[in-house]
Amino acid sequence: MTDEATSRLLDRFISDLRPVLPLVAVWAHGSLAGGDYQPGRSDLDLIAVLDRPCTAAEEQRLEQVHESLGSTVPLASKLHCSYPVAGEVQDPAQSHLTWAHEELTSRPVTPVTRRELHEFGLVLYGEAPIALLPRVTDRQLAEFVVKDLEGFWRPSLDHPEWWDRDVWVDLGLLTLARATVTMQDGRLITKAEALDVLTQLGAPAEVVDDIRQRRYGAPGPASPQWIARRAELALTFLRLAIEQVVTDGTDVSSPTARPAPGRSRGA
Repeated sequence: MTDEATSRLLDRFISDLRPVLPLVAVWAHGSLAGGDYQPGRSDLDLIAVLDRPCTAAEEQRLEQVHESLGSTVPLASKLHCSYPVAGEVQDPAQSHLTWAHEELTSRPVTPVTRRELHEFGLVLYGEAPIALLPRVTDRQLAEFVVKDLEGFWRPSLDHPEWWDRDVWVDLGLLTLARATVTMQDGRLITKAEALDVLTQLGAPAEVVDDIRQRRYGAPGPASPQWIARRAELALTFLRLAIEQVVTDGTDVSSPTARPAPGRSRGA
C-alpha cells in the first residue's frame, strides 16, 4: 500500500483515535488509495466515520491527538482527516468536522472524494464505504466538477500574486486535467495520469515538467524569474482551458444537456 513510515503513522493514528472518539470506520482516499502516493510529498487524505457527533471534550481531545502526532512525526503534517457522522452523510454539501493544515475546521466530503472511496478507497479500520456512504451519480460528479472550476478556480485567476506559489500551479493545472477527463468520460485519474493529459491539452511543456519534477524528481531551487514566468504561463493556459470546460459543462443539469459521463471515475 505504502512505505513503512506512512504505515506506522496510520497505525498510530487509528490507535490514538479509538479511545477518544466513537469510531466506526477509517478510510483513505486520494493519492494514498489511488496508487500515486509519494511519501513526504503527497497528502494523507483520510475519512474517519463516527457513530455520533463529538462532544466538546472529545473535540478537544481530538485536537490534542493531531497536535501530538504533528509534534513527534513530521509526516503527520500531511495528514488531513474529516469526521462525518454515519447518520449525517447523505448530503454531499453538508460540512463535517475536519482536521486540515494543522487546525480543526469544517468541510464537506465532496462528490469526488465519495466516488474515490467507492471505487478504490482503502479500509484502514471498520466498515467499508459501501456500507455507510451513499453512492455518487455521474450527474452529481459532473455538476460538482463544473461548480468547482467555475466557483473557485476561475475566480482565483484574478489573483495572479497567488500563482507564484508551487501549490497553486500544481493543483490548478492538475485539477483542470482531471476535471476534463471526468467531463469527457466519467473517469477519475491520478495526478501522474493528469500530467500526461495536460500535455495532450496543450499546457506549456516547461510548466508540466516543473510540476513533474517537484512531484516525482529532485528539483533544484527555482529562480524568481522562472517563478514569475511559470505563473504567467499557467494563468494564460488556465484562462482558456477552464473557460472551455465550464462552457462544455454549463448545461450538465439541464434535461436537454449532453449525457452525463457513463462510467464511474480520483485538488
